[in-house]
This record gives sequence, C-alpha cells and structure tokens, in this order.
Amino acid sequence: MRVPRPRKIVLLISLVVTLTLLCCGGSVTVLLLGGSGDDQPSNLNAAIGCGRGGPVDPDSKLPRIRPYGANQIRNAATIINVGADLQMPPRAWVIAVATAMQESRLVNLGHLGARNDHDSQGLFQQRPSSGWGTPQQVRDPVYSSTKFYNKLKTVEGWETMSLTRAAQAVQISAYPDAYAKHEPLATQIVNLLADGAAAAAGSSVTMVCAANGQIAASGWTVPLRAGVGSGFRTPERPNHYGVDISVDKYLPIAAAASGIVSMVKCDEDFRGRKSCNVDGYPGKGGCGWMVEILHAGNVMTRYCHLVQRPFVRENQQVAAGDIIGRVGSSGNSSGPHLHFEVHLNNDRSSAGAIDPVRFMREQGAPLGGEG
Repeated sequence: MRVPRPRKIVLLISLVVTLTLLCCGGSVTVLLLGGSGDDQPSNLNAAIGCGRGGPVDPDSKLPRIRPYGANQIRNAATIINVGADLQMPPRAWVIAVATAMQESRLVNLGHLGARNDHDSQGLFQQRPSSGWGTPQQVRDPVYSSTKFYNKLKTVEGWETMSLTRAAQAVQISAYPDAYAKHEPLATQIVNLLADGAAAAAGSSVTMVCAANGQIAASGWTVPLRAGVGSGFRTPERPNHYGVDISVDKYLPIAAAASGIVSMVKCDEDFRGRKSCNVDGYPGKGGCGWMVEILHAGNVMTRYCHLVQRPFVRENQQVAAGDIIGRVGSSGNSSGPHLHFEVHLNNDRSSAGAIDPVRFMREQGAPLGGEG
C-alpha cells in the first residue's frame, strides 16, 4: 500500500474539539480534552482507529495536546510528515514520535552545557560524535527524523517488535525500557495528526486497518479473523466479560499486541479440578487453558479455552501477531472458540474489563471481520 504524503498537519485549537472521522466503514468521534498536564494517555481520548477524514481548514492551527504545546505538536507533525515522505508505514511514525517524546519531550534541544548528555542534541538527542551528523544537522527536525527512520529501516523485524525494542535498536539508550510508557499517547497523537494531514493532502487512505495478519499503526492486531458471537456483558449474559470468537479447533491464536506474558495456567473448574486437556461443557466453570499478556499502558488481554498447553511461558516477551496457542473448547465451553478479554490498568477483575470490540476498533484492529 502506498503511504499518503501529507502536505501539512491541520487541526483546531481548543480544549474540547469534537471531530467526526470515518473508521473502517463506520463513524467515530474524536474528543480532545484538556488534562491535568501529566504525561498520561487519559489526557487524549481519540477513538480514531484506521479511518480517514478530519479537519481540512488550511488556516487552522495545531492544537495543544496536554502535556505538549503547539511547538511540540508541530515537531510531532514534522516527524510524521517525514515518515510519510520516506514511505514508512504508520507504525514507524508511532515509534518515532514516542522516541522523541522520551528523548526530548518533543522539544528541539540545542546543547545544554553541563546538563547535556555528552553531545546529544535535537528531537532524538542524536550525538554528532557518534556519526549522526553535525550539530546543526541533528537540530534540524527534518534531518534528524530522516536519520531516525533510515536507521529503523536497517533493524530486521522492526515492524512486529514492541515499540521499546524497536526504539532501543535505533537509539542504544542507557534506559531501554523508557520508551514503552509513551506508546499510548504517541499512537493517539499520530492517529489524530495523520488523519488531518491526509485529508488536507486529498488522500483517500490514511491509517491501515489490521487485516489478514497486518499490524495496525497502534501496534495491535486481531487474535483471530472470525466473527464475534456472544458479546460483552449482554442482557442475556451480563457477567460475560469478554467476547467469543467462534472458529474451528486448532486454529492459531495471535497475541493482540506486543507485551509480557503475565499468566499461563490451566484454570480450575467449579469443582476445583484442573482438567484442561479435554473438552469442557457449559456449567463446568473456568477458562480452561488460558494466557494473559500485559501490554503498554497497563492494558491486559486474556485468551481462554485453548485446546492444549499454550506455546508461551510466563515473563516471556511476545510481539504482536506471535502465535501463543490454538483454539479449543477447554473449561466452561459449549464448543470451539476463543474467549477474548481486554482489561485496563492491569486489573484482572471484572471491574477492569472493557468491551473488546470497541477497544480493538479504536486501535485500528477491529474484531469480527469489520471493515
């Protein structure tokens, strides 16, 4: 797919901006809210996904997206536009913006004297002494962004790596785990700015929906390509805290995003038995063979009723799309399917559960063959 070449990022300045975008064939609302000034994804609620559209007024100015001001967002826009010009996919834009958020808070830093980290300068804190360019060059946002993307291209498999691994492969930072915390907000900034830019450029396609194994710009993908059956907390099943994706037994299940496997177990049934190597039945209780994965932003996904012991182990790092197990009917199950849950704040309880259909659509990886 040809990546769009946005000419200019255009958005409206406001503490509350409501936009209507088209996502995967449906409409969603983008709500930009002023926050408390901290660096948390809750400050930007952008349910955008993989749509197109957005503001097109060429006289509009860049917004303040807390905790970042207009100049910082303009730097993020430059990073995105350079990535598009280089024909890098949207996932690369997210990695680059998150990296700059960590390295410079999206500020084009000059030499800071005694406070400088060696001779690091610019949005990505690139060091002239390490061959990134002259001091003047690394302080040029277009040049420094280009250098970042060109180095990223040389990292084998970066497309499916976790953001922090991909960024670290480029930056070789002393704090390799620091990038992950910026992924949720970087994703939403990129989605918001890129949709506006593509509309301004007259492009008919912007962000990429995750389909047939693709990884969305957000870093998420679908665990299975199949229709959603029993839904989330329906009137018939108010205590159903996920969705059921009904498919044939033994089909592979993919990790929905990069993360750390936080649990692998044979879940006990209502009688306290661990009998997961046989098909279950309604009323038996338990998830059967199950996996939980902790992702950036303290989002947890849960996968239930696998046919056999999962292929992953606890504390293992997985990438989006990695096969973690196979569909089965173990535990409280009436037939082969994947029971899939999404929880916020790493809250394993029912209180942390949210609708996976809505969440995955917002990540640009819609469940159930949508779009």
